[in-house]
Amino acid sequence: MSLDADALTLGYFDQVTALMRRILEEEQAGLEAAAIRLADQIEADRLIHVYGPGGHSNLAAQEIFFRAGGLMHVSAILDEGTLLSNGALRSMAIERTPGYGRIVIADQRLGAGDLLILVNAYGINAALIDAAIEAKARGVFLIGVSSRAHASSTAPDHPARHPTRQNLHDLVDIAIDCKVPIGDALVSVEGMTERIGAVSTFANAFALNCLVIRTVANLRARDMEPPVWRSGNAPGGDEANGRFIARFHDRVRKL
Repeated sequence: MSLDADALTLGYFDQVTALMRRILEEEQAGLEAAAIRLADQIEADRLIHVYGPGGHSNLAAQEIFFRAGGLMHVSAILDEGTLLSNGALRSMAIERTPGYGRIVIADQRLGAGDLLILVNAYGINAALIDAAIEAKARGVFLIGVSSRAHASSTAPDHPARHPTRQNLHDLVDIAIDCKVPIGDALVSVEGMTERIGAVSTFANAFALNCLVIRTVANLRARDMEPPVWRSGNAPGGDEANGRFIARFHDRVRKL
């Protein structure tokens, strides 16, 4: 059997870009509302916490943390439990463990006045839901990035779900829909049962970077210039970043 690899990759490109355009157009109101809250935090010199409970969801937290062009006020919660570097099956088991997310949030000592972005495309796993429940009980303002379609299409008795069967988008103060379809992978190949070409990392990263851009636009409208990371590999990067290290080193846990 001969397959047209060029056609498959072009189809993947078209589907990925179409999904990102949907985020851009359909989530404008949610992104702007969230950006205003992030701008408020930065104006008050408070941190923006981001947590992606789940294997590849951790990449979302890393996407806007200590990143060239990223906000220095972002503090990523990089809990070792669900990192794939500690074992993929272990990661999946822990993200399905009720109570685990509560421990992570309690360990961060978040409370009233704090803001937490929770990112998980599927929006259902036990660690994610427990993190949302615990943060909410502590008075934290919650922004969620997840797929409504994926959460709504997943069976109530799916083993990944929290015992309460709740979805992230129902628990947060502002929900941003990353549009990831059920199953995540997009490309169908003739003769194969499973699709290939996942989209969730693209979708989460795009939504979060749109949020960062809108936050900066809001701050500039207030005549503020937020501190932003420059690549350490760019000319003058270490010097530019060094002006702010002392300001954040003892506040951002993973810095």
